[in-house]
Amino acid sequence: MAVNAKRIAVYALVVFALYVIITDPAKAADYVQIGFEGISDAAKAIGDFMTWAANGGK
Repeated sequence: MAVNAKRIAVYALVVFALYVIITDPAKAADYVQIGFEGISDAAKAIGDFMTWAANGGK
């Protein structure tokens, strides 16, 4: 039962993504840019933390 719900959720997400891309490509590109900026910021924060930890928390 949970597998079917997951499959339906993934299908709905793919259909929504295609709808946004087809109806407004500029807005879809903005969403992708926002997502990559978030991933980049998270990776930078992890790197800063690891550097801080490697320096003994100073």
